Formats: sequence, structure tokens, C-alpha cells
Amino acid sequence: MEKDETWTSDEYGKSHEGRVGTLLADGSSPKPVYFDSNSGGFGWEVRHWSAYDGGTHPWRPQADALQGECSCGWRGEPRTVDWTNAGDLPFREHGWETVGECQDDWDRHITAVAATTVPLPAELETLLQNVAEAIERLGQDAPTAALKAARTLELIAGRTAHGPAHDARGQDPEKVAASLGLNVGDSRALLARYGGWSHYG
Repeated sequence: MEKDETWTSDEYGKSHEGRVGTLLADGSSPKPVYFDSNSGGFGWEVRHWSAYDGGTHPWRPQADALQGECSCGWRGEPRTVDWTNAGDLPFREHGWETVGECQDDWDRHITAVAATTVPLPAELETLLQNVAEAIERLGQDAPTAALKAARTLELIAGRTAHGPAHDARGQDPEKVAASLGLNVGDSRALLARYGGWSHYG
């Protein structure tokens, strides 16, 4: 049985980690399914959507719908599982279309999150995009030169973000986090990394 799978974006990481949630016919979320090991003595819990197929060894409820979920608390539209036309296909196969709809919902959620973050000046955004594309092109012909360019960007980021990190540290943590599209914990970790202090200091 598969372990739970998650989706993340480069920009927001664990702050907006997505997954497929399962809903039963009464609208509730089922508990994880416990599987015993073949040798006995221990087992593991699974909450991957495909576990909820109405099987009996061990007993597990049948999913009525799937929905995209995010670690920030967002929940997508419930997508009804089509058991009628599933035939003999196991849930882990016939459920993929519904899973794809859930991931599309989460993708739209990430787009909505991006729209709430602090905007960059258009000129700077274009410049950054051009630099990224230039490094990618360079990497096709001169990989080490592309690595040097990427390393230079890291050094620039460290130098230029040091002061802003210290300034942002004195602002409302909730507002700083929202402007970056992160949760407060991840926002503080980012400021600490660029500001050069302990995350827990």
C-alpha cells in the first residue's frame, strides 16, 4: 500500500503542502487505515487516498469523494468518486482522474496564494526571469559556467537580503509571512537564514 503523497511548490514549500484528502458519504474524513506487517508484531498507518477502497483485510471505508487539501487549511471542492464505471479496476487505478482534478484545484490555490504576496516591480521581475533563462541556456553549453553564475546569484542574495531581513524582523510576523506566502514559522526561518541569526534565537 502506498504512503501518503504530497505536492509542494518551490516558492512556498511546506507552508502550502498539498495532498489528496478523502471524504466519506457523511462528509467526514476517515481515520488512517492500519496495516499489520506479514510477520506480525508491528504495522503502519496509511492515509493515502487509494487505501479507502471498501476492502476488508483490513477493513477500510470506501471513499465517497476526494478533495485537494493544503497545509495552510485550504480545502478544495469535493470530487465525487465514480465507483459505478470503475469495473474491476482497483481504486488506485480508476481514481487517478479524480486525483488529477484535486491537484488542479491545488494548483489554482497556489496561483491564488501568489496573487496575495507582495508584488515585485515589473522591471525587476523581468530582469530575474531573463537571468534565469540566460543561466539555463548557458547550462546547455557550459555547465560549470552556469554553476558559477548560480553561485554568484546565491552570494548576491545573501548580501542584498541581509539588511531587509533585519528590517522585516521588526515588523508584524503575520504580515511578513503573508507578504511572502509562507506560514509564520517558515517566514521566521527565511529571515533567520538571510539575517544570519539562529532561527530559535
